[in-house]
Amino acid sequence: MESARSPKQNPRVLVVEDEPDIAALIAYQLTREGFRVETAATGPEGLKAVNREIPDLVVLDRMLPGLSGDEVLRQLKSEQTTRSIPVLVLTAKREQEDRISGFELGADDYLTKPFSPRELVLRCQAILRRISEPAVASGGRVLRAGPIRMDLGAHQVTVDGAELNLTPTEFRLLQALMERRGRTQSRRQLLEKAWDVEADISDRIQTRTVDMHVRRLRAKLEDLGDWIDTVRGFGYRLVVPGEDS
Repeated sequence: MESARSPKQNPRVLVVEDEPDIAALIAYQLTREGFRVETAATGPEGLKAVNREIPDLVVLDRMLPGLSGDEVLRQLKSEQTTRSIPVLVLTAKREQEDRISGFELGADDYLTKPFSPRELVLRCQAILRRISEPAVASGGRVLRAGPIRMDLGAHQVTVDGAELNLTPTEFRLLQALMERRGRTQSRRQLLEKAWDVEADISDRIQTRTVDMHVRRLRAKLEDLGDWIDTVRGFGYRLVVPGEDS
């Protein structure tokens, strides 16, 4: 069955959570706010639900029976049809290393248990707002760097006319670099821009997270990946050959 996204006026949220009380609480709170909610209790059930109908957002527990939340996230982000689905990860683990691994796999946000139901609703709304607002806020604004063209309204990047397949995080990271082309930005600045969250994690984890996504972005840019210049000990900048930096 061909997947299709739900109507934007009634965003569909898939909650993958094996604890029935928590799943019911999340579903209740989101339904009160006008979301259409479906729940799944295992990793395989969650993937089947995604294949039936692409959700607008997935709320995903990391500790799941059958297939871990990390593996579900990995599979979602590895498939062309599902990699753009935003994911909010839930976990009982509080250590920063556990937290950042979700971001490394492509999560859009992270919430530790126990959590405030109201905070979860607000985070879900914020994620969906980040996805829907750029097209309105930026209008027809286009950024250019050599053969790289970024249409903020269409949320599209092309290189010499060929479309580049970027995840939402990679798109925001490239946008941050292109908007301040030639200017060095710290990893903290890039983290806050690409994830739209305050970087309240350690310097070492900031380095791991940003460096990993820069590597992926460079790989997708292929020969132009070298334009993302590493400023050792600080961060990155986008430098276009022939332009003053």
